[in-house]
Amino acid sequence: MGSQDVKLLNFLLSPVGRRVEWALKLKGVDYEYIEEDIFNKSNLLLELNPVHKKVPVLVHGQKSMAESLIILEYIDETWKQYPLLPHHPYQRALARFWAKLSDELALGAWRAMVRRGDEREKVLKEAIEVMEKIEQLIKGNKFFGGNNIGYLDLAFGWITCWLPVWEEIGSMQVLDPLKCPSISSWKIHFLNHPIIKDNLPPRDQMISYCHRRIEEFYSTHHAY
Repeated sequence: MGSQDVKLLNFLLSPVGRRVEWALKLKGVDYEYIEEDIFNKSNLLLELNPVHKKVPVLVHGQKSMAESLIILEYIDETWKQYPLLPHHPYQRALARFWAKLSDELALGAWRAMVRRGDEREKVLKEAIEVMEKIEQLIKGNKFFGGNNIGYLDLAFGWITCWLPVWEEIGSMQVLDPLKCPSISSWKIHFLNHPIIKDNLPPRDQMISYCHRRIEEFYSTHHAY
């Protein structure tokens, strides 16, 4: 299927949008990439995702869809090569549960970076507790999907490159390598996969973006 049939509206530094890029590349799907300025959203984005007005948005022919985890499932069901989700319904349901938890963890880690005081300590503690549960999930496996990168690896992919930046900026530690050795090992395997390695966000831009969002948050909340 040609790239003219598949389009991806995304933002270079979006951790959830990067999931979709990785999935399309793992599947070998040609697509047209459309970079969005999330600070000045295009009419096309607002038209295709009028509810949340966010990236990523996948366009396939005349159909469009939003929300990265939903898009991942659509990609997996549409292009059968390189399966991402487990075949068994129960295993698929479990994968969806953990993927949702991944989004909650990402939000918690982001808040821990941004917030201050008691609220920061609360969300940081919760994020660490969730991370330790994820450690038990992957224990003994190369990837969440077994020997190959799958749906959950893509869902948790933000841990490999975004989380270290958030930890650095927030002067915090969400992922303790001593308490979570399996996740630490998984990070190495994931980042060394050719598709992932060649499609990582630029770290310097991630740092600048995070500082900008933090400044915007505090200017809005008058919390300096």
